[in-house]
Amino acid sequence: MSRERVIVVGLGGMGSAAAYHLATRGADVVGLERFQPAHARGSSHGGSRIIRQAYFEDPAYVPLLLRAYELWEQLGSDSAREVHRITGGVFAGPESSTTVAGSLRAAREYGLAHDVLSADEIAAHLPGFAPAADQIGVYEHRAGFARPEETVRAHIELAERAGADLRFGVEVLDWADTGDAVQVTTDQGVLHGDRLVVCPGAWAPEMLADLQTGIRIERQVMYWFDLAPDAPSMDDAPVYIHETAAGEQIYGFPAIDGPGGGVKTAFFRKGVDCSPDTIDRTVHPEEAQAMLERVRALLPGVGSSDDASACMLHAATCMYSTTPDHDFVIAEHPRHARVAVACGFSGHGFKFVPVVGEILADLVLDGATRHPIGIFDPSRPALAAQTAGVGIA
Repeated sequence: MSRERVIVVGLGGMGSAAAYHLATRGADVVGLERFQPAHARGSSHGGSRIIRQAYFEDPAYVPLLLRAYELWEQLGSDSAREVHRITGGVFAGPESSTTVAGSLRAAREYGLAHDVLSADEIAAHLPGFAPAADQIGVYEHRAGFARPEETVRAHIELAERAGADLRFGVEVLDWADTGDAVQVTTDQGVLHGDRLVVCPGAWAPEMLADLQTGIRIERQVMYWFDLAPDAPSMDDAPVYIHETAAGEQIYGFPAIDGPGGGVKTAFFRKGVDCSPDTIDRTVHPEEAQAMLERVRALLPGVGSSDDASACMLHAATCMYSTTPDHDFVIAEHPRHARVAVACGFSGHGFKFVPVVGEILADLVLDGATRHPIGIFDPSRPALAAQTAGVGIA
């Protein structure tokens, strides 16, 4: 009996995970990627991504995170790569803020190990942190970070070890469901298969235009700063998310590669619309200055100078693919039974990479998944309203 031939378009975070899970479950996998492995042209780069389970966005995500953590452990063991690290995480701001109240709600609902800390307790127990006196924090014991490039490389290596044929430097021009097969047209020829998985990242608006999900592509910037000479070490610090009374969030990491690598921080959802072809890859001095001044509201020891250009070690751009409601799109294509899609991860998807790969393999090989993915339906009201031309704030 011949194996199911599955073509995977896009081998970034989600696509490489899908290729791995499909190949290890016996599918004949052909993976296509226009760039080289673990490239920096999309969203799966930058050295680190926060992982956490006390999910302030919606507790409905927590069951997926519990499974993702199991798969992070398995991936690290099987690949002998450090794909993730548990550091603990502090999610701070006003008590009523989304970051604090939402994290606490999810932690309590699922019995996740956590502590609620006052501003004084944060400063006492977490060297370098100094939130405002009227702020509190939820400390999640099992938070940490994933390494995106290492994760992609690990999934690619393991997929190839399981027999996947992964092809890089191949641009996909079009795809079609012909009813009894799928067809993918590339700049190097036409491929045919039984099933198709599309993980297009920031190329979703073009590659999945018929879904009409209202996905916007946003330019985001990541920054790495040094520390003041008298600042506490950040080598073993927790990851963090900090929210102001106005709802502005930043996030950041310890010095994961030692003090010479600096500490990474970024604004969350403070981007401008772009496309993969029009994104401004230059990081401008005024952007870096605004970031330095903002992060010092929580970590006053960041930066050996008041001038960001003097203490920023480097910076990089990436892209969010944001849906109108900030929830993902993961499903069988509603009009193409042989096609599964994963897109619209809205700036908070990487922590789910291993379980998304498992879900896509389920959808392709079994026609269903045990995982709760109803909130990711492309036909949900928020996206349907967008399709009908109703504005979504």
